[in-house]
Amino acid sequence: MNHELMDERLARKLCILADAAKYDASCASSGAPKRAADAQGLGSTAHGICHAYTPDGRCVSLLKILLTNYCLYDCAYCVNRRSSNVRRARFSVEEVVELTIAFYKRNYIEGLFLSSGIIRSPDHTMEQLIQVARTLRRDRGFRGYIHLKTIPDASPWLIEQAGLWADRLSINIELSTEASLRKLAPDKNSAAIDAAMSQIRDRISEAKAERRSFSPAGQSTQVIIGADEATDEAVLRRTGRLYDEFGLKRVYYSAFSPIPAASAQLPLKAPPLTRENRLYQADWLLRFYGFSVDEIMAGGADGMLDLEVDPKLAWALKNRHRFPVDVNRADREMLLRVPGLGKRAVDKIIQARRHRTLSLDDLARLTTGLKRGRPFLVAAGHRPTRLLDRLDLRQSLVEPARQLRLL
Repeated sequence: MNHELMDERLARKLCILADAAKYDASCASSGAPKRAADAQGLGSTAHGICHAYTPDGRCVSLLKILLTNYCLYDCAYCVNRRSSNVRRARFSVEEVVELTIAFYKRNYIEGLFLSSGIIRSPDHTMEQLIQVARTLRRDRGFRGYIHLKTIPDASPWLIEQAGLWADRLSINIELSTEASLRKLAPDKNSAAIDAAMSQIRDRISEAKAERRSFSPAGQSTQVIIGADEATDEAVLRRTGRLYDEFGLKRVYYSAFSPIPAASAQLPLKAPPLTRENRLYQADWLLRFYGFSVDEIMAGGADGMLDLEVDPKLAWALKNRHRFPVDVNRADREMLLRVPGLGKRAVDKIIQARRHRTLSLDDLARLTTGLKRGRPFLVAAGHRPTRLLDRLDLRQSLVEPARQLRLL
């Protein structure tokens, strides 16, 4: 961070409001189209800078800040809640605009992720967020990425306006059950969240049909994991409904982190980060691999995912009767269920087998996950019947992963 860009007062604000924004995980810029450059446009060619990754593996840098960490709400799990004894700060609209432009011109960032505590009212807060985006786009010619966190209780008209200037909108559901929301975030309600998500979904669909721009990178949300008693199954069922009903681009999972002077209603310890990772893996199976929540959770202990193995391997171990799968004959749906084979590897296999019968050596050139997939695959010269029958198959696949984590 180059402090020549700002005076000491602004630098203090940035330090506070960037730190206050770090708990929000839903800042990836995946799905955003490149905005057209023009002669006057910007973006055609430390503190507050976060790194997000697109589906193709590209790393993008975003200025990730809150407009303010003052808040009328008193959500028990939030470090910025009304009753929290934290340092407070507030940017003006002009300060956020100038920071974004200055950072962008110096190639520190590719876009802005802007959220806020609730000040005065949901409508007033939403108006301030929109003003930042509108000023950047209309007055300063900014063509970088903008992600706005939407306030669900704000006027529908304001949510409409936000989608005209932002690449992506997001509304955090925070907790996966209505009971948890009532207990830990009494100022919020799931009906308002669902209504706002529904509105955004409809406007995105209308804009696509009319070939105009409205939140072109879609909408996303975040769920906090481990702040309540919700099981992984409850989280995934809520996730499935969000994808089905509102067409969300992503659901982000954020492991609860204990906060200073926490409410007695909250757990004393954070959940294992492995749990967050397993939920992301399960989410991937829901979105891209044709799995249902029932399949992912089948046999799970007390509605929780297995922390020792990833959900796809856990399913395969419980469904050995579905294997082995012949890589030279199986359909794409079944190949996607083989541990170690990702979507790209499966597409390469289907393409390659049109021209030759594939052996294990061929598969080794097409995927890096062959070691895990080998017990579940039939290939030329390889039939793993005995491997599947091994009582220690699970252990043989888990132990190498443990060793890798220790290296």
